Amino acid sequence: MSTLFSNLTSDSTVYLIQQTLIYAVPLMIVALAGIYAERSGIINLALEGIMIFGAFIGVLFVRLVQQWGWFEAVYQAKNWVGLQSFALLTMLVSAALGALFSLLLAFAAINLKADQTIGGTALNLLAPALVLFFVRLIANQNTLQMASGDSAGWFMLKKAMFGYGRLDKPGFLFETFINKVYPATYICILVFVIMSVILYKTRFGLRLRSCGENPQAADSLGINVFKMRYAGVCISGALAGMGGFVYALTTTNCTANGDVAGFGFLALAVMIFGNWKPLGVAGAALLFGLFKCIAAGYGSLFILNGAGEKVHFLKELNINPNFYRLLPYLITLVVLAFTSKSSRAPKAEGIPYDKGSR
Repeated sequence: MSTLFSNLTSDSTVYLIQQTLIYAVPLMIVALAGIYAERSGIINLALEGIMIFGAFIGVLFVRLVQQWGWFEAVYQAKNWVGLQSFALLTMLVSAALGALFSLLLAFAAINLKADQTIGGTALNLLAPALVLFFVRLIANQNTLQMASGDSAGWFMLKKAMFGYGRLDKPGFLFETFINKVYPATYICILVFVIMSVILYKTRFGLRLRSCGENPQAADSLGINVFKMRYAGVCISGALAGMGGFVYALTTTNCTANGDVAGFGFLALAVMIFGNWKPLGVAGAALLFGLFKCIAAGYGSLFILNGAGEKVHFLKELNINPNFYRLLPYLITLVVLAFTSKSSRAPKAEGIPYDKGSR
């Protein structure tokens, strides 16, 4: 296997790294969303639904802003800094509305003490129905698209923006991490790092985690368990909503149709595989992102043989293409089967807090 990957051409290597990041980063940020909710004591099975809602809100905001003409001059001038500020603004809007949508789960789980699994499942059923209803209302079709252009034209960095010609080859690092990439991916990585530090290195994070481990002890120390759990679920909703838009931006050409290809459920698997810890989640997301990349582009990967000819080694195995599409989800099941016994969820996860109980 090491010999095989050492023979991968530069183009294939660039493709593997870029596409792996595109698939892995939304998984990372949404899995971290699950960690925030569950570390506070609330099971958030609604990550899929919140992603769907966040993707819809993001695409709708992009569409409306294009129609209003706010960034048209910036787009015509090819001012990539201005366009990235547009992308950042959209991510913030998706995060805000994702947090608002997650309040439905927080209210049901915290105030009404409803079953959190059923509450999350209900939101997963509500989100695609709600999104498809509004998409049909707005666009009179099943898919909401940008008003003009595509996501690559508006939000992707290209070497021409940095003064390079079409035939220029700036170098491996530039080609891999700057040319034909979405800065939204790097913004998500930065958010992942910041929110991980907040969760494990700040007083707020310690209090949040204590509410998921022993809420009675936390309450005895003056920590408002209800407020901390609301904060955990709202942060979870914000991160999942942002992840939904970034998924739509980088994977589906900034469109929304009430579907995120099961990424919300995959994020739950990544969270469990990562043992509710950010570093474990990052590693698991990269693993699943790699297999998702292979599933999406197995026909494009090639090596050079002794004669310098391209050999599309995965395509020439003559395996049914559906196997490659199944591979990420199959790997998820296999990994969970072997790691779930050693995983330790927060002790008070899923248990409604009652001040009178001790």
